[in-house]
Amino acid sequence: MPKTKKTSKRKPNPAFMRPVQPDDKLSAIVGSKPLPRSELTKKLWDYIKKNGCQDKKKRTMINADESLRPVFNGKSQVTMFEMTKLVSGHIRK
Repeated sequence: MPKTKKTSKRKPNPAFMRPVQPDDKLSAIVGSKPLPRSELTKKLWDYIKKNGCQDKKKRTMINADESLRPVFNGKSQVTMFEMTKLVSGHIRK
């Protein structure tokens, strides 16, 4: 009789579910209430898609509009990966 492997649902990491407080620059985009990092990222991407900030030709690049530029430390264009790093500098734990 073969052993059956227990399948369990993947549990989210508690560190990602802990609410973080966005600073003033980031609050202009995602709101000023504390929210989990996953929700913050979702709201940021909703903003990027709604305002057409993703580069049309090179989809990994994000073009900053007037609201995103302060979050991107004044840069007019960043990569998706650089964006994550820059955004984490605008969060208070």
